[in-house]
Amino acid sequence: MRDDATESSAAAPERAPVEGPWVLPDVSGLVVGVLGGTGPQGKGLAYRLARAGQKVIIGSRAAERAQAAADELGHGVEGADNAECARRSDLVIVAVPWDGHGRTLESLREELAGKLVVDCVNPLGFDKQGAYALKPEEGSAAQQAAALLPHSRVTAAFHHLSAVLLQDPETEEIDTDVMVLGEVRADVEIVQALAGRIPGMRGVFAGRLRNAHQVESLVANLISVNRRYKAHAGLRVTDV
Repeated sequence: MRDDATESSAAAPERAPVEGPWVLPDVSGLVVGVLGGTGPQGKGLAYRLARAGQKVIIGSRAAERAQAAADELGHGVEGADNAECARRSDLVIVAVPWDGHGRTLESLREELAGKLVVDCVNPLGFDKQGAYALKPEEGSAAQQAAALLPHSRVTAAFHHLSAVLLQDPETEEIDTDVMVLGEVRADVEIVQALAGRIPGMRGVFAGRLRNAHQVESLVANLISVNRRYKAHAGLRVTDV
């Protein structure tokens, strides 16, 4: 007697197993550019990634200044002006000061076309009461980047990292999570994997770019924490 159920089951194609959220791509071969790589945050990120074995180019408005910073960092870091840095890189981290954010990206629209762009800029103001969050017209620095770079793949990450710890050669691991936001899962996973190259760090998906404002704004709270407790505070996401 024919067993139709068994035969039908046997004929059905096997489904590929669903990969978990922590199965991330190999990004070790990507060239990473850091715009604003001579500033504290950009320089620290460049140092950590290069120390982890990533090929890094730091950019500045002046190529000579970028090369001087690269020579100081070592680990094979190269320096270039911002345009060359953007052209030669597969992935570009934007770590420029907020007041020059829009102008810098607008001037590099052509060089950044087709690139994966990681915005880590925090729009902040400062007064006698300390740091406070600013809200750009577009909603966040990352959304401003996406509006200015329509032909780039914009994500947001690396907002809550201490520049002091990033640049400290005696600090072997940086115990923190990196909130990563973006519209395309594959792009977010690349940035998560890049964060994971730095010992102690983990990249965690934190939503789409429309949620970037509160992530950028949280830096104002961390500045208050650091001042009160003489610390270099970061973030950990529990239960994931």
